[in-house]
Amino acid sequence: MRRASTCITLIGCVAALGLPAGALAVPPTVTFKAKAVPIAGFPHTGNILGAGAAVQAEYTITGSGYGATPQNPNGGNPPLAAVNFFLPAGAKINSSGFGTCPEATLKNTGPSGCPKNSIASPRGNALGEVTFGSERVPEEAELRAFFSPTGGLLFYVAGQSPVSLEFVSSGKYVNYNKAPYGIELQTVVPAIATVPGAALASTKNINIKVGAAIKKGKKTLYYGTLPKKCPKGGFPVKTELIFGGSYGAEREFGIPAETVTKEYKAPCPPK
Repeated sequence: MRRASTCITLIGCVAALGLPAGALAVPPTVTFKAKAVPIAGFPHTGNILGAGAAVQAEYTITGSGYGATPQNPNGGNPPLAAVNFFLPAGAKINSSGFGTCPEATLKNTGPSGCPKNSIASPRGNALGEVTFGSERVPEEAELRAFFSPTGGLLFYVAGQSPVSLEFVSSGKYVNYNKAPYGIELQTVVPAIATVPGAALASTKNINIKVGAAIKKGKKTLYYGTLPKKCPKGGFPVKTELIFGGSYGAEREFGIPAETVTKEYKAPCPPK
């Protein structure tokens, strides 16, 4: 599977005009919110203390200075290199009993090759910006999460127009244990080129709901469980978005890394 290929037209093979792709970008503005929501098909889940729940996260990214074109001399968002997500202390993750889907399967076959019990999210969506000919244009994509054999998550992204776009981002959990947070999910995003030598694909919006449950006999297993207590003001969650950076090999972005950190208080369960 190719990570990205332009549609078969002459204009799709023309390098972008304007400022070089490696021009230094201004740190973007990020709006972020996350909340506990029910798991479809499983009652008594969601924003309930100590209960199984999915986490719905939404991002909006607005920036300039990257991938300038004659049509947009100010440029747009720099490419996203990593997303770190911090869960509140007391939240639990348990992948035992769930199936897994190898990264190679997602890359070579797609979601149809994954077992049903490896699905970690319903279809979410992302809005990106890609180089097509001499312009930067929007690209809508589906976003889905799967349980990884290594214990983390794999995020499958696929868009169809104006370019055929497929890639997998790999996420792993680490113990953070710095109040008020407990677990951190670290996800790397590959550098995606749609036209050789032109600006890389960037991200403008992300909307995904991650969480699952399965029946094992009379027992129900939940992938994520809320803390048993909610601090005054709400559950603390935090995210770090890293744009650009020089990593070498396939993760070379060609611009200095910039990190944007956002915190949010998810609502406590109603009494």
